[in-house]
Amino acid sequence: MALQYRIIPVTAFEQNCSLIWCDETKDAAVIDPGGDLDRIHAAVEQAGVNLTAIWLTHAHIDHAGATGELAESKSLPIVGPQKEEQFWIDMLPQQSAMFGFPQAKMFTPDRWLEHGDEVSLGNETLGVLHCPGHTPGHVVFYSELAKLAVVGDVLFQGSIGRTDFPKGDHGTLINAIKERLLPLGDDVAFIPGHGPMSTLGHERVHNPFLQ
Repeated sequence: MALQYRIIPVTAFEQNCSLIWCDETKDAAVIDPGGDLDRIHAAVEQAGVNLTAIWLTHAHIDHAGATGELAESKSLPIVGPQKEEQFWIDMLPQQSAMFGFPQAKMFTPDRWLEHGDEVSLGNETLGVLHCPGHTPGHVVFYSELAKLAVVGDVLFQGSIGRTDFPKGDHGTLINAIKERLLPLGDDVAFIPGHGPMSTLGHERVHNPFLQ
C-alpha cells in the first residue's frame, strides 16, 4: 500500500495524532498535532519521512494545541479545517487555560478546506469531507485507494463526538456521519481522534448512536 500511517497518542487526553505519508516519495503530513512535539518529531525520524504539512480536522486544544509552534519551527503550511472553525482557533488561549494545556501559539491556516476539496501527499491524494456537529468546521480526510479515513472527533469505536460544546449540534453530527461517512463503504477503516481504530461497517451495525 502506498499510503502509510502511524498513530501517535499525545496530550493527557490521549489524542490520536496521525503521521501519514506516501511510501513512494516519503512526503508526510502530521494530522492534529495537539501537543507532545517531542513524540511527534521522534515518530517522523523513526519513519524516515519528510514532513511537508500540518493538516487539521478541527481546532479543539487536544488536536490543535501545538500546531502554531510546529508550523513555525519547521516552516510548515497549515491545511484545514473548514473556515467555520475560526471560532475555536480564536478560543485556543482560553482552551489552554481551561484544560491546563501549555499556552497555544496562535495561528492562521494557510489553506481553509471545503467539502469536496482534495489534499495531496507525494503521489497520494485524499478527499476532504466537511462533517460538522462536534465543531462547526470539522473535516475528515479520506483515501479511497487505501480505504482509510482520519475522522477526528466525528466518530469513535462505539461512540460519537460530543456535541455539548459551543456550536456543537447532535442532529448535525448524526447527519454528517450518515450522509458523508457511512456511504464511503463498510470496508473503510478509520482513525478516530481517541481510542482504537474501527471500520465504518462495524459502526454502522454496532454503534448505539447510529441505530
